[in-house]
Amino acid sequence: MSIFDLLAPEAIHLNVEAQSAEEVIRCLGGGLQAAGKVKDGFVEATLERERKMPTGLALAGEYNAALPHVDLEYVESSALALATLSQPVSFRNMVNKEEEVAVRLVVMLALNDPKSQIEALGQVAVLLQNPRIVARLVAASDVQDVQAALQLVDAAKGVGR
Repeated sequence: MSIFDLLAPEAIHLNVEAQSAEEVIRCLGGGLQAAGKVKDGFVEATLERERKMPTGLALAGEYNAALPHVDLEYVESSALALATLSQPVSFRNMVNKEEEVAVRLVVMLALNDPKSQIEALGQVAVLLQNPRIVARLVAASDVQDVQAALQLVDAAKGVGR
């Protein structure tokens, strides 16, 4: 399965103008709720988890990312949400909770199946380890640009469409 196949169309938000991590999480969680992918309480549970266990990641390239997620009990069916941010938004660092990471790419994980979780995390890892793919996503102006960038993940992992 392609990483793009897990993206809910209602949960792809490009060039978002947000002031806080909470605002981004509410935006993405709302998209997943509109798509029927998550249960009531998903957004609040994700915000609570982000407070306790931050998900900001300092990446090797020009842009950083965050991977907000929550326990599978809040998920109806596995999906990803994606936001690119017009300006960096601070997320607390996953590795050092005292540090802030200026994030431009947010991938929200809503996974309820261990098999799809492992597969999706593997593909997200490939994405985040490739500064070229991250930069293409941040520069995306439409869903077709997102799909083209994510096909590079598929190519790197050898996934057929």
